[in-house]
Amino acid sequence: MGKKVEENKRQKRTSLLMQSYNLFMSKGIPNVSIAEIAEKAGVGKGTFYSYFRDKEDLIDQLIARKAEGLLVHALEDLKSHEAMGMPLSVEDKLIIITDDLITELNKDPKLVKFLNRNLHLGFYKKAFERTDFIGNFDIAAMYKELISSENYEWRNPELMLYTIVEFVSSTVHSIIIEKEPVDLETYKPYLFSCIRSIIQVFKA
Repeated sequence: MGKKVEENKRQKRTSLLMQSYNLFMSKGIPNVSIAEIAEKAGVGKGTFYSYFRDKEDLIDQLIARKAEGLLVHALEDLKSHEAMGMPLSVEDKLIIITDDLITELNKDPKLVKFLNRNLHLGFYKKAFERTDFIGNFDIAAMYKELISSENYEWRNPELMLYTIVEFVSSTVHSIIIEKEPVDLETYKPYLFSCIRSIIQVFKA
């Protein structure tokens, strides 16, 4: 009985997230109400509040769900590079992850628009403060392990990640959405050189 109840809860939460994303994409976030999300998901409005505090909390968790899928894919790509046996620096690893993330995002411009509008400092802080925020990922621990793979001292490593995320998301947005000023593949070498420069700034 317990497993069935948990599975039912998981399905309701998944339905609320999926239907809200579809509504946000078709109507825009400000034009979608909690009541509309609940109705589309086939649950009562009260059920919504069993899973989310408010619409902002749902948006944060929806971003987290989308980010989790992208992270899983990127980390699998990193593992495949590591399996080749070539030594990888922290810079190499962060660029491999970034390359996979933006390549996947380039396949889904609507997701780029959604993430770019909502990937704000408040969400970034929550992702580090809440160990349950992105599925099975503890982002802080995962990032700490990655940058500890070399014997470097870092000045404010969380700020380094924030700077990289802000830079990548802001510069790649127009390239993926508008295809301007160049296409993504042309831009990548410049982007990766800039990321390497950012990382150098934060090395103690």
